[in-house]
Order: sequence, then structure tokens, then C-alpha cells
Amino acid sequence: QVQLVESGGGLVQAGDSLRLSCEASGRTFSSYVMGWFRQAPGKEREFVAAVRWSDSSTDYTDSVKGRFTISRDNAKNTVYLQMDILKPEDTAVYYCAASRSRLLSRRIADFGSWGQGTQVTVSS
Repeated sequence: QVQLVESGGGLVQAGDSLRLSCEASGRTFSSYVMGWFRQAPGKEREFVAAVRWSDSSTDYTDSVKGRFTISRDNAKNTVYLQMDILKPEDTAVYYCAASRSRLLSRRIADFGSWGQGTQVTVSS
């Protein structure tokens, strides 16, 4: 089992930046893909970005391409989500998740371990 702890959320203005961190512990060697998802009030949880441990290949949802960057630090067992040019529509609880799949995935069902979430609020 992998334990995930997110940090770095907060209240910012439109156009600002934030960096979210997700520290993994436990059986991290079994986690091949790390992802970030978000859930806004009244909406379903949605995929944001994912990175594969083995080669750092990445995937992004269209709405964040060019603004968000996912990266990982293997030595620290930590995944980051750098969020630039934030918009009010980025407001959500952001969740870190781990998948044992060797392939990049956007499916919630492929991610077996989840963090507790961190709130990101972007004011206009």
C-alpha cells in the first residue's frame, strides 16, 4: 500500500502560480504512474496530469496544457504539480494518486491509492 500526502494548496489570484507536492511512502516501488486529479464543488473528479516513474513521460488534460507541469523526484519519492497562470476555473480540491499500471492512464479506476486532497482557490 502506498501512502500519499499532498501539500501546497492555498488561495491565490488569477494569473498567479502554485506548486503542489505529493510525498509517497510505503510500497512506492509498486507505483508506476503518479497522477493529479481535481474535484470542484458539485462536479465529478477529473484527471489533470500524470507522470510515469520509469521515464518521466507525461500526460495532461487539454485545459491545463501549457500552464501546468507535472514532475517527479525519485530520490524524494515526491511528485510535483507546478501550476502557472491560474484561472478561477482551476479552483478545486486537488488529489494525488498512485497507479500500479505501467501505462499512463487518465482513468480514476486505475489509481488505487489516493491522498487526502489539498484545496486550491483562485480568485478573479
